[in-house]
Amino acid sequence: MSGKKDKGPGLNGHVLDELFQVIASRHGADPEVSHTAKLLKKGTNKIAQKLGEEAVETVIEGVAGDKAALAAESADLLYHLLVLWSARGLEPDVVWGALRARQGFSGITEKASRSGS
Repeated sequence: MSGKKDKGPGLNGHVLDELFQVIASRHGADPEVSHTAKLLKKGTNKIAQKLGEEAVETVIEGVAGDKAALAAESADLLYHLLVLWSARGLEPDVVWGALRARQGFSGITEKASRSGS
């Protein structure tokens, strides 16, 4: 046994792809009944602001050390990130490809190749 807990069916990285599809389906939906539709209607500036707020809250919980609170804030952060991607027409597969392209490289080497330093 690897020591990892069984997280059950559907609780893996694919949940982000599934959530993205739900978010994408909310474009043009009634903002009175869908929080996602309300965010999308407000535009990318408001979505980016919410993403920043959630990032700060996630950092705070990361420092505080409460794993349940960190998980909840991380979920909020990921949700708002996916909303931003959807608002900008960025498909998750493009991001997954960017991550995959970095596999096998030192983080320091990879960052230097992007910044030219």
